[in-house]
Amino acid sequence: MNNISDQISVSVATAFLPEHSSEKEHQFVFTYTITITNNSDTTVKLLSRYWLITDANGDTSTVVGEGVVGEQPIIEPNNSYTYSSGSVFKTPVGTMQGHYQMLDNNNTPIKVDIPVFRLSTPNILN
Repeated sequence: MNNISDQISVSVATAFLPEHSSEKEHQFVFTYTITITNNSDTTVKLLSRYWLITDANGDTSTVVGEGVVGEQPIIEPNNSYTYSSGSVFKTPVGTMQGHYQMLDNNNTPIKVDIPVFRLSTPNILN
């Protein structure tokens, strides 16, 4: 039997928000939309999240908290949950990565990794 965490996928789409950013003030605002897909045959509940955020200067910060966007979603088998959030960087490029803590329907803890993804202003990277 496969590990349930291997059957939960996380995909990310990012966007730069120039209208909320200021290069002069070293403030670069990004949104990200995450889709969590439960490919297992058991229901899971997302309890908390952990983020490691790194800017282009190598400065890091962490975010730990309950749920996502104020929710602790329950994701049924073969269903997805999508949410959007944002982050502000001091540099035009940064990365985020982390994990979700979940429970399956037997109250077994599950750790689901969020693969590293890049946030960058358009045309900054070739």
